[in-house]
Amino acid sequence: MSTGPGADSAPAPKNPADSASVPASVPGPVPDRAVATDDAPQGRTKGGTFRSLKVRNYRLFATGAMISNTGTWMSRIAQDWLVLSLTGSSTAVGITTALQFLPMLLFGLYGGVIADRCPRRRLLLITQSALGLCGLALAALTLSGHVQVWHVYLIAFLLGMVTVVDNPTRQVFVNEMVGPKDLRNAVSLNSANFQSARLVGPAVAGVLITAVGSGWAFLINGLSFGAPIIGLLMMRTSELHTVKRAPRGKGQLREGLRYVAGNPDLIWPIVLVGFIGTFGFNFPIWLSAFADDVFHAGPGTYGLLNTLIAIGSVTGALLAARRVVARRRLLVGAALMFGVLEMVAAATPYFWLFAALMVPIGIFSLTFNVTANSSVQLATDPAMRGRVMSLFMMVFVGGTPIGGPLVGWLTDTCGARIGFAAGGLVSAAAAAGVGLILVRAGGLRMKLDLRRGHPRVVFVPRAPEDRKQLAATA
Repeated sequence: MSTGPGADSAPAPKNPADSASVPASVPGPVPDRAVATDDAPQGRTKGGTFRSLKVRNYRLFATGAMISNTGTWMSRIAQDWLVLSLTGSSTAVGITTALQFLPMLLFGLYGGVIADRCPRRRLLLITQSALGLCGLALAALTLSGHVQVWHVYLIAFLLGMVTVVDNPTRQVFVNEMVGPKDLRNAVSLNSANFQSARLVGPAVAGVLITAVGSGWAFLINGLSFGAPIIGLLMMRTSELHTVKRAPRGKGQLREGLRYVAGNPDLIWPIVLVGFIGTFGFNFPIWLSAFADDVFHAGPGTYGLLNTLIAIGSVTGALLAARRVVARRRLLVGAALMFGVLEMVAAATPYFWLFAALMVPIGIFSLTFNVTANSSVQLATDPAMRGRVMSLFMMVFVGGTPIGGPLVGWLTDTCGARIGFAAGGLVSAAAAAGVGLILVRAGGLRMKLDLRRGHPRVVFVPRAPEDRKQLAATA
């Protein structure tokens, strides 16, 4: 169980700038009106970084997720190694990855419709059981010596199909466990959970594959899904927040797309996620190319660079967990810094500086991801949340089969530095463009404040005459 929800209300705006955060033209009610503008106070709720863990249901969820996430990372390493050993082809490894992500690109929106219609705890029991069975099937084939590459392809595709439903369901179920007040904190802790497992799982998988083979890693992964299943069964349903579910009906998929298209607080963060997910998060391509072609090092260096990004990601997730509101300024700023740091890293001639930059890149990547996830959820009508989050995950994860080959071709043709810099340039340009659009859509303007103890850059409502001029040019 990887990352992934009533009292659906939020505090009233404390100043006029907060009111501009959700435009009046947004169709339908937006009860979770918590996408704060930049003038909102910097307060924190009691409980600190780990406050969501005080909720018993979420504590069970997080514990199960930590165990299954570790198994998932073990399985990813073992799967790539198995395909490589069966075929001797890196292309075959790429095909396996594409097959696992392709269902999200093709069918992701339908998973959101299912998540909006069905009881989410029951749905997760089904999807987590299916994921565990896929892991056990691959373990049985591998340990028996009968595994062939087409078996791995088939199971990768089945895993992708289950994830189509599992992913948006997990995302929105978090709000049922902790409510909107602590949603951002819980999403941040989910990311920290997943990235912490990334530090442990590959290392354990490497030792296990060397000692006894890939099959045992698949077996442990399959069995690890028992932890989230037990956690879901132990939850107290009376303590879950009541969230309105969408009734069955025709045209719900189109309804979800229209809802997102008509809401600037949803469409533009999702557009930004799409650009960065497709072009900015291709680290396996870039880091392996830098380790081999630029710094002329081995797989140990490649592993070190991935570990440094994971350390930064955990740090970014924990820092994000301390924040209470999801700010536009933080969303755009983190995306912009992420792109700029990628370009700086691409240009640096020194390995130690390149390696050191992996930590802040990890920090800003997770800060952006968590802020986008929580702000989109909180700006969405609860009855639409599954469909909105399925679109979010579709553009974020589903862009991999598109961006990966393009970025890989550019890296092979022009070199690792050009490929990495291009990904950073697209990310930074997308952040700047979306930032300007959000400022314009919110009727805001940028203001510099040089007083000590105040933010240097803030966004404030436009003066009435500015708004009239803006309306005339729109």
